[in-house]
Amino acid sequence: MESSESGNFLDVWHYAMIIGAIVMVTIGILIYLLHNLKVASIKELHRKYDYLNKHEIKYYKLVFYCFGAALAFGINTYGIADVSEMGIWFVVRLFMGLAGATLVGYVAFLVLEYYYPSKLDKKLKRWRYAPRYNPKTGNKMRLLSEEEEDVHLDEGMIAEEKVFSIDYDVWIDEKSGDVLVEKYEGRLQALQCNSCGFYTMRVVKEEVTKHPEGNEPGELVKSYQCTYCKSVRATSFRISTKEAEDYKRDKFKFRKNKNVDLVKLEIHSVLGERKHYEFQNIDQAQKFLSEFESE
Repeated sequence: MESSESGNFLDVWHYAMIIGAIVMVTIGILIYLLHNLKVASIKELHRKYDYLNKHEIKYYKLVFYCFGAALAFGINTYGIADVSEMGIWFVVRLFMGLAGATLVGYVAFLVLEYYYPSKLDKKLKRWRYAPRYNPKTGNKMRLLSEEEEDVHLDEGMIAEEKVFSIDYDVWIDEKSGDVLVEKYEGRLQALQCNSCGFYTMRVVKEEVTKHPEGNEPGELVKSYQCTYCKSVRATSFRISTKEAEDYKRDKFKFRKNKNVDLVKLEIHSVLGERKHYEFQNIDQAQKFLSEFESE
């Protein structure tokens, strides 16, 4: 009688494990597909950025957790024909299932928490810094630098940026003068840590060490700390003395000079990157600037 009840329980158990594995795999695939369909359906680049930033890693974790649960259920169906009664093999199989699920979940957590942010960072930058077009005129807009954008922000917005709670991008249509201000939560995605290699280096403090005076630029020091290995670093940035109208008036042009032996250019991107280029003459430099597009 006891053996019969044990056999009936195992039949129900094995059936439940098979159904559970199928259900969890199906749920994982559905979460992945629905997330990517949602991303594809969002046309406005700012909203697409916000959605990815808030939900991508969270939903991918859920996908792998579902797969981990499916693995646990699958392991508990191993040897269905050989397990006919409750015993040590049932307990071992149950333990192996839990261990397999835990391993999948833990590895997925590490990958998505410390490695995947570098991949997500590239995706987010693609949407955040993709060209914007004025909906009224169709003109291509220009993203203002940190030095230029403060003119278009009120005191409250500037205060939000200083405490890292909000970050603002300002795009301007230089032909019509129309301005587009986009609001982002927090700072840009974390930078790559030089010590551990993970993209876990974040801004923890900003300090103006020198205020701009007259024609003398100021200095801003940003302090970073890695959330993984806790290493720290600091980077200084120049604070321009120019206002927005100054940038509009400045139309930089090379003067013809036959005595020039070498032209050096230093490109500063809005992402904080610097690139250096050298040319043999002014014509080459001018041609390069007219065709240059930052990655």
